[in-house]
Amino acid sequence: MSDTRIEKDSLGEVRVPTNALWGAQTQRAVDNFPVSGQPMPAGFIDAVVLVKKAAAEANHRLNLLDGDRFAAITSACDRVLQGGLEDQFPVDRYQTGSGTSTNMNVNEVLARLASTEQLEVNPNDHVNMSQSSNDVIPTAIHVSAVTSLQASVLPALTHLQGIIYERENLLLGQVKTGRTHLMDAMPVTLGQELRTWREQLEGVGRRLEQSSEELLAIPQGGTAVGTGVNADTRFAGEFAKAMYQLTGFRFREMEHKFVGQSAVDGPVNLSAQFRGMAIVLMKIANDLRWMNSGPIHGLAEISLPALQPGSSIMPGKVNPVIPESVAMASAQVMGLDSAVAIAGQSGNFQLNVMLPLVGANLLDMGSLLANSARLLGDKAIAGFTVNEATLDEAVGRNPVLVTALNPEIGYAKAAEIAKEAYASGRSIIDVAEEKSGLSRERLQQLLDPIALTRGGIGN
Repeated sequence: MSDTRIEKDSLGEVRVPTNALWGAQTQRAVDNFPVSGQPMPAGFIDAVVLVKKAAAEANHRLNLLDGDRFAAITSACDRVLQGGLEDQFPVDRYQTGSGTSTNMNVNEVLARLASTEQLEVNPNDHVNMSQSSNDVIPTAIHVSAVTSLQASVLPALTHLQGIIYERENLLLGQVKTGRTHLMDAMPVTLGQELRTWREQLEGVGRRLEQSSEELLAIPQGGTAVGTGVNADTRFAGEFAKAMYQLTGFRFREMEHKFVGQSAVDGPVNLSAQFRGMAIVLMKIANDLRWMNSGPIHGLAEISLPALQPGSSIMPGKVNPVIPESVAMASAQVMGLDSAVAIAGQSGNFQLNVMLPLVGANLLDMGSLLANSARLLGDKAIAGFTVNEATLDEAVGRNPVLVTALNPEIGYAKAAEIAKEAYASGRSIIDVAEEKSGLSRERLQQLLDPIALTRGGIGN
């Protein structure tokens, strides 16, 4: 068995692959959890490594960690953060609920990278100094979520809003038939429709920012149960300063660290806001699908960019593939949020025991949403063309326009005119001229579609 080596932990000996940087505890986790084949996301591992680097800095400032080991650990952290060692973190995300296996995986890898013949760096005594898995993993959830949100999700959201804003301004004067219950309703403009999407997304952004602010409070320093046993009372404050210096985000010490270890309320809140973003993206995607439907026997109000053939059997068919992709990703985000909600209920006394699931799901959700937002903007909204003739014809034939006559002829008379227009297929203005007693000039004022998109009573 020359391809393995013997490692030891408190339970005894374990065979570890010769080239692996991890040790006995990681190997036990690899053997114990062959569940999904999915390790923790790289962004989460990076967050744990940042925790280790900030902890080393704090311990060094407090004269608890000597200069040589401090330099060796921080150098090892930098090597991992530079990339290329992702295969050294193989522990399945469905592992022990505290994330201890991932914490020890990082400790062991960093210790091995930091150790030399002249310097021994111990994964528990040095890399994990002043820490416990029970505060490291919750803190890493906060750090990885804030990083993903600020570096990826919010910029993608802003990008999508910008594309919508550009199209919105170009389409302010394009009238179309509004729809409620999927049935014809009073006219709106395409610009108004797009502005609705944009303002929904602005609301999403505000709520995400609020969630991000809440996550800046971190429980690091609580160690095993929140009391801070085995950590200097100054450690948490020094750690927060170091984390701010490393990330640029103003992380701060959580006053009552029990909250961040026994519960995951902040991450659950972010998950809910991710679900809210998914709901908005699905709404926009479905609106686009309906508007694009046809092109002969659907609404055919717009034509989305033709990106790929839509059928293996029907030549010429082109489908709304980007909105469909976005809708599926949105559905997956909603499912992941449900799992996070269940995980949030799994805090027993001083520790939540579904921490890896929460950390992994938040990063998966953020990635799905950021990628989907950019796709929706770049490959659907930016490039759709407006079928102006179809929109104009539909507005002109819409008997619901009779609603504008209610103040002058009453609901009952207007309903009578609408029914005849439906039955005969004639335009509403022609029927109204015969039955309303109003002049055609007055009817043209009252039934002007662009004026109706502005609300109020025609003058």
